[in-house]
Amino acid sequence: MKQILFASAALLGVAASPALFATNAEAGIRCNGQWQIVQGNQISTPYCGDNYLATVARGYGSKVSARAIRQNPSKKQEICQWIGHDPRVQDICAGFRNDDGGRGGRN
Repeated sequence: MKQILFASAALLGVAASPALFATNAEAGIRCNGQWQIVQGNQISTPYCGDNYLATVARGYGSKVSARAIRQNPSKKQEICQWIGHDPRVQDICAGFRNDDGGRGGRN
């Protein structure tokens, strides 16, 4: 009987461990739109900004991932050229557009 209880407990522990790992991974970086939550405060970070840019781009029909935007500045520029006019991503796309993007860059 003790062996059955021990085996059951071991199986339960193995089954629960992936859930624990997923929770720990998700607890890493938390974003609220383009803002990262750090100790209860919202700060601007490139990681969350790129995630948000990808989210907005997917709303326009793109299939781009946040990882692709983070790893390839050309991809970020391409997306910003396309949707950088959107007020939700103008700050993220500043410097990645040919026009002034509402910033008064070119005359």
